Amino acid sequence: MAAPLLAFHKEILEKIHDPSTSELLLLARGLGLRRMVCTLMKIYDSPQNLVLLVNVTPEEEAAIGEELGIMGCRKPGLRVIGYEMGKRDRQDLYKKGGLFSVTSRILVVDMLQSDIPIELITGILVLRAERVTALALEAFIVRLYREKNSSGFLKAFSDQPESITSGLSPLRNIMKELHLRMVYIYPRFHETVKSTLENRKADVIELYQHMTESMQTIHHAIVQCMTMTLSELKRSHATLELDDLTIESAYFKSFDAVVRKQLDPVWHKVGPRTKQLVGDLSTLRRLLTYLLSYDAFSFYEYLETLIACNTTSTFSGEKRLNQSPWMLTDAANVIFQTAKRRCYTLSKKSADRPEDVTFDDQDEWDALDDMEGIRGQPVDKPKKSWIPEGLDPVAEELPKWELLADVLQEVEEEILRHGSRTNIKGSNTVLVMTSSSRASALVSEFLSNMDPDAPKGKRGRKMMERKLRQYLFWKSKLASQSQGKKNPSHTGLKGKQNAAPIMVGKSTEGPTNQNLALKKKEEMKQARGANRRRVRGGAPSATSKPSSGGNFENTTINDDSEEIEAIVAAQNPSSLTDILIGDNDFGLLERTISGQLQDDFDTQYGLLAPEETVVVRAYSDDSDDRVLAELQPKFVVMFEPSLEFVRRVEVYKNSHPGLGVRVYFMIYQLSCEEHKYLAALRREKDSFERLIKERGAMLNPVFEDQRPKAADQFIRTISSRLAGGRKELSTQPSQVIVDMREFRSTLPSLLHASGLQVVPATLTVGDYVLTPEICIERKSIPDLISSFNSGRLYTQCELMSVHYKQPILLIEFEENKAFSLELIAETTKSYAKPTAKATSKKDTGPSETDRVPSLQSKVVLLTLHFPRVRIIWSSSPYATADIFNDLKANNPEPDLSRAIATGAEEDPDIGAGVNTAAEDLLRCLPGISAKNVKYVMSKVNSVRKFCEMTREEIQGILGVEPGNRCWEFMHGIGNMRS
Repeated sequence: MAAPLLAFHKEILEKIHDPSTSELLLLARGLGLRRMVCTLMKIYDSPQNLVLLVNVTPEEEAAIGEELGIMGCRKPGLRVIGYEMGKRDRQDLYKKGGLFSVTSRILVVDMLQSDIPIELITGILVLRAERVTALALEAFIVRLYREKNSSGFLKAFSDQPESITSGLSPLRNIMKELHLRMVYIYPRFHETVKSTLENRKADVIELYQHMTESMQTIHHAIVQCMTMTLSELKRSHATLELDDLTIESAYFKSFDAVVRKQLDPVWHKVGPRTKQLVGDLSTLRRLLTYLLSYDAFSFYEYLETLIACNTTSTFSGEKRLNQSPWMLTDAANVIFQTAKRRCYTLSKKSADRPEDVTFDDQDEWDALDDMEGIRGQPVDKPKKSWIPEGLDPVAEELPKWELLADVLQEVEEEILRHGSRTNIKGSNTVLVMTSSSRASALVSEFLSNMDPDAPKGKRGRKMMERKLRQYLFWKSKLASQSQGKKNPSHTGLKGKQNAAPIMVGKSTEGPTNQNLALKKKEEMKQARGANRRRVRGGAPSATSKPSSGGNFENTTINDDSEEIEAIVAAQNPSSLTDILIGDNDFGLLERTISGQLQDDFDTQYGLLAPEETVVVRAYSDDSDDRVLAELQPKFVVMFEPSLEFVRRVEVYKNSHPGLGVRVYFMIYQLSCEEHKYLAALRREKDSFERLIKERGAMLNPVFEDQRPKAADQFIRTISSRLAGGRKELSTQPSQVIVDMREFRSTLPSLLHASGLQVVPATLTVGDYVLTPEICIERKSIPDLISSFNSGRLYTQCELMSVHYKQPILLIEFEENKAFSLELIAETTKSYAKPTAKATSKKDTGPSETDRVPSLQSKVVLLTLHFPRVRIIWSSSPYATADIFNDLKANNPEPDLSRAIATGAEEDPDIGAGVNTAAEDLLRCLPGISAKNVKYVMSKVNSVRKFCEMTREEIQGILGVEPGNRCWEFMHGIGNMRS
């Protein structure tokens, strides 16, 4: 059963449920927007109504359909119209009425082809209204909708106020494109929302966790690198308005889009160093996030991949010239060294250690043991047999793991304390929410391998040892690859010429049967019981003494990487195999052989009681509301802060009266996590305040029908040749035939807005047909490059030259970007480091980069090969729409049936009885392909007659260039010329 609506939900629905009104609703995130949309759709659910839902993702379609089913809208409920559904099936569904979710592209085509009765549409619901612009398909849909239906409603929804605050009058622009005059704004500080949610407050316990000293050091160093990178970016482009770019805004993902938007107009002028700075800001922001969510080994592996990518070119494998500037700073060295010390430390052999150097004061440790009452107990554990000599694991755990374990212990005690009460609503399932699926997997792994009896900071030791095994296995693979490329005699510790191989103190032969496995397991158990040694604070072993000349604090990360690779490479093959074999695997082998695993199936598998279940889930969208409603947890742990989920819990608490909810809000103190959470609160509050202020001073837009009137549609041209310049009358409106695939672009919408009638069709030749003689192939810059590389553009120009008198290639640039090909030319440059071979005095010919033709040279070759193909350069889609209108002036309208049939494959039944050998012979001739062979056969009866035709006659069938090549080939002129 669906949860009851709250007071502010009912107030909003009372204002927007009227089908005679159209409005825009801006709601704060987490307040139940999807529930209100589903309630509104339930009100309109009827076969007599045709309600369309647009601008939703497939996941949202499934969630909304499930929510409507819970509300009672099951027969037929929400029906999804996708690409797999045929045209006739869509027409039949539209006639039946009901609720439909359809993609914007399909809906535009159906409206243009009159497959959907526009005048019978009851209303349209538009989600993500913040994305609607003049170039969006949703604006095209609204324009088509209002042309034929002025009585239907249109209701738009958005919960992203931050996206509607950029530009001049952003709220007014959205309302103008959606043809709306009313907007309702409901932030969290709205009086109705505030009074409703504060009636029943959840029990929130804020837990501020301090980062470890190593994490604080890395965090501070990353912020230093971000500050340096941002200041360098501002200094290199002082003319741009980059004052709004601060470290606080760099915590959000939208920061990358803002920076790129500022630099787009001059992106072709900036050098590779500036582009590298823009990419570095994204990398550093991810590092801040990964520091607080990844384990120590995963974070260090990511750093090593960054170093490898920064020092080596992706394509040539040579050293990169444009390296990231932040990696050359002292702060970067602090990041790498501290991240390594969180994982392990490297020590030399005991023979090289001076005896007079000590790390710990044993008397102080003994005094601390006396205070704790554990002196004399064996607290040291033996070193694992699979850990190489010279490597001391540290395996620092995230502080929140320990805090999570304490919270779950407190929850368990609370459940036991109130276990006898049966009248308490809700379940004892504990819900743990994280920021990502990877963080959820890591938390789940920690909880499943946690040792509750271990000392603090060591409860996840088992999991961290497995992470160390995976890291060593990864390093062993790198070591084996590096040995294959260089002489094995050179493998060793850097700086030591005579480093002896370091062997693991175990047998070289692995377990071959059950007895060896059991024997090894018993020996390891006895060894752990006999020798136990405690390591405090996750620090390296106290007996690990530094060498006299080794200073690991000042070594670079590359030195440590080679050192650990050398240590792992020195192990024998059986040791490397044992890296991935855990201690518990021997026990699993023993139980499998003895047949005890089947007996324990009922014990290990089955349904768990709610009080024994901990659900770990990543933050999502409004689907989290359904999770809370289904689980009804009394204990919620927010492992990482989330602004919208806090509000979801508030709504969940007030929607279930009598349910006690306790929320544990965990956050790292004085970290980017805390700063990001507080900055998100301020950004949302400021955004709502600006929108409220704009609404108060905004003039309601006046909507007029911009389409030409019926009387003016027939007045097409004014010709001076017609008796004093009288007006020429035409019964056809001005139209352009557009290929179906072109509706991915924004040009069809602008063509319709400019007054042209857009006719969608499946075209074989060209993308746009303006007149019976003009065919246009539109290419954006990325599409132009790929078409040249694949050779597709040659075939397209060839077909246009054959079937149309005026073939045109339109090269369209993006709006607000440089109208120049320098950007493309710059991407093909090679920034390889010049070597001695390349700078030799003897000229050996053109270099490799000189031999690669540029885009400009390819365009020149294309014009030389197809002289009749005209090239039009357009700076933006708006300029393209103006060009199309100019080309159509004083020209007849295109024929739809002819445009579809041009270049299309003939019916296979028509060719029945045709000599296939003659057809194959024609296909082998230059200028004749599978696209035009049927056309040639329809013009010529036999191959003999085709060979006897003159050059002009063949050119009339195939075109000028293809016909010329075909005629010269048949008459042997090409051979004589060669």
